[in-house]
Amino acid sequence: MNMQTLIRNGSRRDVLAIGGLAALVAVLAPRMALADEKAVQAEINKLYGNKKLGEGRIKLDVPQIAENGLVVPINVEIESPMSADDYVKSVHVFADGNPLPNVVSYRFTPECGKAAAATRMRLAQTQNIVCVAEMSNGALFSTKAEVKVTIGGCGG
Repeated sequence: MNMQTLIRNGSRRDVLAIGGLAALVAVLAPRMALADEKAVQAEINKLYGNKKLGEGRIKLDVPQIAENGLVVPINVEIESPMSADDYVKSVHVFADGNPLPNVVSYRFTPECGKAAAATRMRLAQTQNIVCVAEMSNGALFSTKAEVKVTIGGCGG
């Protein structure tokens, strides 16, 4: 049965269901494109311009292999005295294979005592997780880790 026959012979409910589905696809289709390294870099540039990203100070704990991409744990911790003069101001986590590259952002103050956070994210495919930390003095630090997402635990 083709679309014209369905519309001509179908019930009002069928026509409305098809119209709703078409509208949903039209809204979601542009978002289904995946980010890439360039999109992640563009997001970082939006936040910090072309400031140099240093290495170190960030401990990014993600599994090397995720058997279930629906719930991938991520833990991030940044070395800092968390004093009034020297603390972690913000942390941003990006994924270069997700529809939107910026996965989560955290804000810290000296009162936090420790710059650490944990969450879970959804990864549909093997991709890089990038973490950027901004210190109170404006210094930036970054690290990256690859997470291999397997399908049913069988390589991928």
